[in-house]
Amino acid sequence: MKALRFAVAALAILGGAQVADASAQGYLTDTRGPVVKSGFGLCWRTGAWTPAMATAECDPDLVPKPAPAPAAPAPAPRPAAPAPKPAAPVAAKPKRCDATVTLQNDQVFMFDRAVLTAAAKERLEKDVLRQLLTCSTVEAVIVEGHTDRLGSQQYNQKLSERRAESVKRYLVARGVDPAKIETLGMGKTVPAKFCPDAKNRKELIVCLAPNRRAIITIKGAGK
Repeated sequence: MKALRFAVAALAILGGAQVADASAQGYLTDTRGPVVKSGFGLCWRTGAWTPAMATAECDPDLVPKPAPAPAAPAPAPRPAAPAPKPAAPVAAKPKRCDATVTLQNDQVFMFDRAVLTAAAKERLEKDVLRQLLTCSTVEAVIVEGHTDRLGSQQYNQKLSERRAESVKRYLVARGVDPAKIETLGMGKTVPAKFCPDAKNRKELIVCLAPNRRAIITIKGAGK
């Protein structure tokens, strides 16, 4: 009797599965919807099952695998950096023969005189005329005459001009183009040394000697 009851129950279950099969098609399902599986976990297939009805739950090996995503395209190669431009050639700095010479010490003028001393002439030979030989073109030779502060402004102005002219005459006599020489009388306006008035006149004249000078400036293109 018990066996008979079990068989009836089994048929009832299978009957319910078959009814549910109308909607599931390839696999048997119970009235609640899930696929009917055997005690080994295998899905029950219906008679209408074909491989095209395979599901990932029941037959994962038969389900078509999704096509792999296309590989991302390789990034385009970066354009090569442009080659650096060659540095512009640096223009060579033109050579110059510029120089400034100041008559000083035993080369300065005697008090109230505009005559060149022997030391002054030697200095002109060594540092002025020799420098002019290094010029390819002499642009100008500027001679400044200076005095000390003793005497009036007018007198010292004239004296400074005579001192500048004495230097010019010497240079011209040694072959320098007079048109290139410019003379300036600076009078007592640009002293090189200051001396106190407390000294007696003789001491003051000696003290102020550095102011009785000439300054020669050479401007020209070098060779």
